[in-house]
This record gives sequence, structure tokens and C-alpha cells, in this order.
Amino acid sequence: MENIKFEIEMKDGKIMRGELYPEVAPITVQNFVDLIQRNFYDGLIFHRVIPGFMIQGGGVDETMTPRETAAIKGEFKSNGVDNPLLHTRGVLSMARTMVKDSASSQFFIMHEDAPHLDGDYAAFGKITEGLDVVDEIANVSRDLRDCPHTPVVIKTMRLI
Repeated sequence: MENIKFEIEMKDGKIMRGELYPEVAPITVQNFVDLIQRNFYDGLIFHRVIPGFMIQGGGVDETMTPRETAAIKGEFKSNGVDNPLLHTRGVLSMARTMVKDSASSQFFIMHEDAPHLDGDYAAFGKITEGLDVVDEIANVSRDLRDCPHTPVVIKTMRLI
């Protein structure tokens, strides 16, 4: 399987590019691709930002209104799936609740390595260009819930 390339264009015009690994997490990658093709992520925000850890988005808009979609199987070791992709800087992974098969659209990008997530979250891609944008987002001013004071908006995501 070939890696799938994608691009995240932020409302401020900044760009992150990456690749998805269908051989590592085929269900997760297909779900992410389907959501991109439906323009699901357009206008959503990075609503949880923790410097030195990760930036999370893909679930709510600027007014914190949820945009929901169906949950998928969690593709990670503690859920019976061999997924060797580690949670290192730039890696994309799926956010979820305590329920292992609860991931749907919310994803996070690793700001720094977090080996304690390995085997418990479905890593499925990596940012290959634009880690400086990840750094900028990780360092925005935020409230006590790690939510940016000024919305960090995804203008659009596309396959490239």
C-alpha cells in the first residue's frame, strides 16, 4: 500500500503536510480520508493544546459546537491490533474516550514524543512538512482547560 499524502491549511494561511500509513492502521486511515473528502474538518479548530505533548482537533468549531461522526475500531496493541507506529514528534493519532473503539474524527498531532501513548492510541500518519506550524499552535495562549484563547481554525484539509 502506498502512503496517502494530505495537507492541512490553517485559517491564517499556514500549511502542514503529511502522510497517512494505511498498512499500519487501514480503518483509521480510510476514516480520515473519507472525512477529508467530505470536507468534514473545514472550519473546525484545535481545541486542546498542550505544549510539549500534543495539539488536538477535529471535533468542534469556533463556537465549541461538536461535529460528530461514527466511531471506528481502535487500531492499537491493547485493542488487539499490531500497530508499530510510535507516538513521536509529528505523528498523527486518534483521540478517544476510555472506550477503546470510540475514536471518530478527533485527532492529535504530537508536539513532542509521548511513549506512554504507544499501544493505547491509534497512530496512523505523520506531519512531514510544517512542524514549525505545530510548534506555533502548541505555544498559543490558552485557558485552564488547555483551550486556545483565540480559536486555531482549520480552513481546509485536502488530499494531495
